Amino acid sequence: MSYGLEYGHDVAARAQPSARAMFIRNTYAHLAGAVLAFIGIEAVLLSIPGLGEEVTRLLLGARLTWLLVIGAFMLVSFVANRWAQSDMPAGMQYLGLGLYVAFEAIIFVPLLWIANTFFPGTIQTAGILTLTVFGGLTAAVLLTRQDFSYLRPFLAVGSFLALGFIIVATFVNIDMLGLFFCFAMVALISGFILFQTSNVLHHYRTDQHVAAALALFSSIATLFWYILQIAMMSSRRN
Repeated sequence: MSYGLEYGHDVAARAQPSARAMFIRNTYAHLAGAVLAFIGIEAVLLSIPGLGEEVTRLLLGARLTWLLVIGAFMLVSFVANRWAQSDMPAGMQYLGLGLYVAFEAIIFVPLLWIANTFFPGTIQTAGILTLTVFGGLTAAVLLTRQDFSYLRPFLAVGSFLALGFIIVATFVNIDMLGLFFCFAMVALISGFILFQTSNVLHHYRTDQHVAAALALFSSIATLFWYILQIAMMSSRRN
């Protein structure tokens, strides 16, 4: 990510109030659009008879397949983030955001199909909880205007540890998707939301609203992923 004064655009923290306000509005408008697009894609995919079950069987049928999906997701994330940078043409930026949203929607199909089929009501509950957590963390940053960039090394270490645990669990039958792991991931993603929201205020340039929206969407989607699993496991125990 390139933060700084380039192409005539200042970082939001040093920009004129009107330019900063416009950047923040554009960022969260694009984030809302990405969330709505994700919901729309999922609604279409899950409405196709048999598709949810088939995708679930395909993606979760073998451990190696899921590892390949994780690898493909990392590659798509890299490409999408690169395309979303403001030094790319506007069409390429939106293509990057759209690519990321579409790939996330495909990955979510198995989890949403299982939740909708066997744990009715958990999707709505997880959605409300996700928006509540995201809204609270966003409000905390916007009101305090604190710069959470110091979290970067801790988040990097936490991400590598989480990825390592997931890969190990794939091979040695460790149930890393238990409540403890899911709550730990919610805490980690909450840190990312604080970090990325403070970047919106302090480090993104005012022409980087697409890239900022993509970063925030990646965190809110991941937060929803683990909160939904918590809701499903809680429903199973009741």
